[in-house]
Amino acid sequence: MKLRTELALTFDDVLLVPRRSSIRSRRAVNTQTQFSRRIALSIPIVSSNMDTVTESAMALAMARLGGIGVIHRFMSVERQAAEIERVKRAEGFMVEHPLSVPADASVQQARNILAAHNIGGLLVRGNNGEVLGLVTTRDLLFERDADLPVTAVMTPREQLVTLSPGTSLDAARETLHRHRVEKLPVVDGTGQLQGLVTARDIIQIEQWPDATKDDRGRLRVAAAVGVRPSDEDRAAACVQAGADALVVDIAHGHADTAIGMIRALKAHFPEVDVIGGNVATAEGVRDLVEVGADAIKVGVGAGSICITRLVTGFGVPQLTALDECAAAGHALNIPIIADGGIRIAGDITKALAVGSSTVMLGSLLAGTDESPGAAVIRKGRRYKVVRGMASLSANINRQEIDQRREIDPEDWERVVPEGVEAMVPARGPVHDVVHQLVGGLRSGLSYAGAATIEELWANAEFIRITAAGRHESEVHDVTM
Repeated sequence: MKLRTELALTFDDVLLVPRRSSIRSRRAVNTQTQFSRRIALSIPIVSSNMDTVTESAMALAMARLGGIGVIHRFMSVERQAAEIERVKRAEGFMVEHPLSVPADASVQQARNILAAHNIGGLLVRGNNGEVLGLVTTRDLLFERDADLPVTAVMTPREQLVTLSPGTSLDAARETLHRHRVEKLPVVDGTGQLQGLVTARDIIQIEQWPDATKDDRGRLRVAAAVGVRPSDEDRAAACVQAGADALVVDIAHGHADTAIGMIRALKAHFPEVDVIGGNVATAEGVRDLVEVGADAIKVGVGAGSICITRLVTGFGVPQLTALDECAAAGHALNIPIIADGGIRIAGDITKALAVGSSTVMLGSLLAGTDESPGAAVIRKGRRYKVVRGMASLSANINRQEIDQRREIDPEDWERVVPEGVEAMVPARGPVHDVVHQLVGGLRSGLSYAGAATIEELWANAEFIRITAAGRHESEVHDVTM
């Protein structure tokens, strides 16, 4: 029998020792970090690839706040690609491939497209791709004849204010203001459309200065894929839609199937970062990096709705797992993502202090407005549903998506779930939740005398505490 004799620890087992600090304000610290080898974040927070946490609404919000979201894979390939495309099209200095309609499209068809994509305008094109005009929500608002062609209500090409390719952001802003318009088609000398600049996009650029963006000014987003051969097709569709990173989504990432998938993804999509995991040992980190992983997710059985440790007997308490994996990750210059066990802001500080570059949050974000989980009312209070991706219903849904058929209830007993379904309190906008979490982290950095996360790694000193120490850390001896 092989038995490790050292004590394995998790977040509640330790506290960080305060250090002398020259930090004068929480605002003086820098929370910038790396999500993966080539993707930087302004805040070290990633929304989990769970179907009750991250779809396009959450991914949009996370990227604007300076983090990133991982869109889950428990949907059709076509829908996942559409969710990614929705994020990539949401903003940027110039929309490079703006939506358009042919000249014979009806008013109702234009309305349907605007509503489906939550946008305010469509370009009208001729048979040769030339710009004929622009139709906006305002043009369609009070039109009673739904069958009328859009050419009857659009602003024609000769009345449009346009930009030339290469126009600067400041010049575009000035043109929008001077002509009191909201949209500026970018047209080259031959009359061919090159893109579209909108007032809303410029406002969002200024509203979210710390947003996570690619080199073309679009919000970044990651996509989860599995390890089956068919998941290579899913990955291809996600990359085509604009995914900046692919996250190999498997509970036991230190497996030949995960290793093979990482190798295949890096061979097919060398320009896209691939995140491997989940692992809980230094050996797992090294093996995944060896085949090309650009970041590693760490955590086996640490999630609030995960019962892997109870069902299988396997796992490593999260702080110890992060300590071991981060040492290997730092030696290889590969970011570590702490996935699981985060309940409060202090846990984020501890996870980063032990060597992680980012933390992945699931249940903490599941109750926000942007999460896709179903809302329920219990005893007059509003909750949202959250479930582990190895729960019974998640397993059944995954099989139905893979097999494109409804699973017979008699087959349910063959599933051995490693997760549960639960409820979390509704928490309002994700911006408010993240603001509190990042505020706690900023305070934590100041207690460590660290102006950056890298300095936190260097300055952090942990001390083990007893059950009495944990009780002392909480609210006590008062009535709440």
